[in-house]
Amino acid sequence: MLKSFPLLLIAIIAYNALIFGGAVVTGTDANAILARSVSFTMFSDDVWRFTLGDLIVLVTLGLLFVEVVKSTRTSATQVLNHAMSMLTFVIGLTEFLVLRGFSTTAFFFVVVMTFFDVVAGFTISIVGARRDLGTTGGLTGTN
Repeated sequence: MLKSFPLLLIAIIAYNALIFGGAVVTGTDANAILARSVSFTMFSDDVWRFTLGDLIVLVTLGLLFVEVVKSTRTSATQVLNHAMSMLTFVIGLTEFLVLRGFSTTAFFFVVVMTFFDVVAGFTISIVGARRDLGTTGGLTGTN
């Protein structure tokens, strides 16, 4: 069951918890919550601000990498994983378009990564299935 669980759903759930829970606790909007940051002074004396929104995008990139690696397997559970990934994308896109607090750049990047997961998963599975079946795209041998 865990093999078919789309990891990017963790990022969607975390964002939901942050926006809905943060709005209740702090009484601020999504942009104020996501703008919370920590600053680092670099050797060049530049100040690098790392925001909570940046952290969400960074964690989602890591989850996307794991999902792409998972999609290289060609098993029956991968079909369920692709379906769940598609559902995760639809949920994220719907939240981005409809719900207040979800029309942020950070969440847009999360939704784009869920789309990449869907496209990469299906593409890699099709290529892998072709390889497993031994098809080369043309006729080989003689009749």
